[in-house]
Amino acid sequence: MATSRRLIILSVLVCLLLVEASEGSKARHYKWDVEYLFWSPDCVENVVMGINGQFPGPTIRAKAGDMVVVELTNKLHTEGVVIHWHGIRQFGTPWADGTASISQCAINPGETFIYRFKVDKAGTYFYHGHFGMQRSAGLYGSLIVDVEDGKKEPFHYDGEFDLLLSDWWHQSVHHQEVGLSSKPFRWIGEPQTLLINGRGQYNCSLAAHYSNSSSSQCRLRGSEQCAPPILHVLPNKIYRLRIASTTALASLNLAIGNHKMVVVEADGNYVQPFAVDDLDIYSGESYSVLITTNQDPSNNYWLSVGVRGREPKTQQGLTILNYHPNSASKLPASSPPVTPLWNDYNHSKSFTNKIFASMGSPKPPRNYDRRITLLNTQNKLNGYTKWAINNVSLTLPPTPYLGSIKHGLRNAFNQENPPESFSNDYDVMKPPVNPNTTTGNGVYMLGMNTTVDVILQNANALSANVSEIHPWHLHGHDFWVLGYGEGKFSTEDEKKLNLKNPPLRNTAVIFPYGWTALRFVADNPGAWAFHCHIEPHLHMGMGVVFAEGIQNLNRIPLEALACGLTGKMLMTTNNHN
Repeated sequence: MATSRRLIILSVLVCLLLVEASEGSKARHYKWDVEYLFWSPDCVENVVMGINGQFPGPTIRAKAGDMVVVELTNKLHTEGVVIHWHGIRQFGTPWADGTASISQCAINPGETFIYRFKVDKAGTYFYHGHFGMQRSAGLYGSLIVDVEDGKKEPFHYDGEFDLLLSDWWHQSVHHQEVGLSSKPFRWIGEPQTLLINGRGQYNCSLAAHYSNSSSSQCRLRGSEQCAPPILHVLPNKIYRLRIASTTALASLNLAIGNHKMVVVEADGNYVQPFAVDDLDIYSGESYSVLITTNQDPSNNYWLSVGVRGREPKTQQGLTILNYHPNSASKLPASSPPVTPLWNDYNHSKSFTNKIFASMGSPKPPRNYDRRITLLNTQNKLNGYTKWAINNVSLTLPPTPYLGSIKHGLRNAFNQENPPESFSNDYDVMKPPVNPNTTTGNGVYMLGMNTTVDVILQNANALSANVSEIHPWHLHGHDFWVLGYGEGKFSTEDEKKLNLKNPPLRNTAVIFPYGWTALRFVADNPGAWAFHCHIEPHLHMGMGVVFAEGIQNLNRIPLEALACGLTGKMLMTTNNHN
């Protein structure tokens, strides 16, 4: 009986899909196997998590309004898997968001889960694993959404390149996870290599011959898996670079020798164009920039990626802008662009403060219905090192919130409201007087269609004079970035907030000892993660969960809920049929 019912439901879904596809949009079908592979991302063989035998995973390319269908089979043998479609808001399909314990159960070894979701807005996006630290293991790829037929981008370009930036460790993710959960604490350390489209070169600089060091010059190595992804261009053309960062830890700076970049898109939203010599990009962010190939065509030029916000112990990632008809193996005449000093935060803030929404972009509501202030702190829990929000370190439950809230399973997670703020006398400039924290899995229940302000408040970590950069990513929504500031947010700071043309983003950074003010409308029924996009920080508890309008959802696919208490409930229901 249960099998017949599922076949009927599947047939109905297929019919609906065909109807939608016939109305101008298309269904883009992908069949993926997730598995471990031997690979050499930085010319050193290691094990990566790949898709269909490749790393990074296949690029998804669709048009706004299309339906993306990914049939995902877990071939990892000993661990579950999910994939999050970063920046896709999942209107009407919250179970396809790909967040284990929040929107769905992890897909067990040998099982298949079908993701179906609409890409409603053109832009530069990507996808990545969202279970454990599988993004660090290499489970990621690009997701590009072009404008729908009959529409044009608000800027001209002759060609484009996709640049997916990441960082890479030789130590396995499982080793890293054990260290983060150990007593004494073992930090993962800095990455061995920065990767551009999954390629880099460990302990070997392409630019070695520009320095006086005794290290040998590194050629454009022949291994297909680690050879730099050369950008082949024609002179006097305009190219769009779609740049996304899926790093696990590193904040990055990107520059191209002798070429200015005009920023035109951020996180799938158009911005007022502005020119820069280099740009900072934090984990979870994406940009589109335009470059004009108007330099000396007899030369090639370096594209460099370097570490920001942490003392760099990792070489720059490098590739070449290759002007036709020069050989791609011809090294540029000058040395690569120098990455700004890692702790030059004024440089970072200068770039961030230039980002404004383009003319005609949606404006934020003038007032908010609810304000939640989230204090970011590093803490201790029974001797273990944690990150906490308002002194609560997030531990996800075995039952996905989406199902437990929909079906009223009150024992599935803590029903108490998480803290809305923190004590007024907390000194964000000093280590916590009491470093101890607690764990929790409560949910911020938001009123449907209400306007919510979130103040992200940074603070000193456990060690004196240490405050780290944290890029925060919100699932299921874009938010307006109303402003940034220094020290503790106060009522005086409200007067400085930008309600005229704040950019719409899905990821925003908080600088050391500072605050960032966000505003969004809770208009998308579902359970949504909001968390620091630094992989080990989330693993250590740095996140919260929002939920809104779940009772408005008609039906949640059974496959998304077949674990924990919802799994037991469904089994009981099927046994009674």
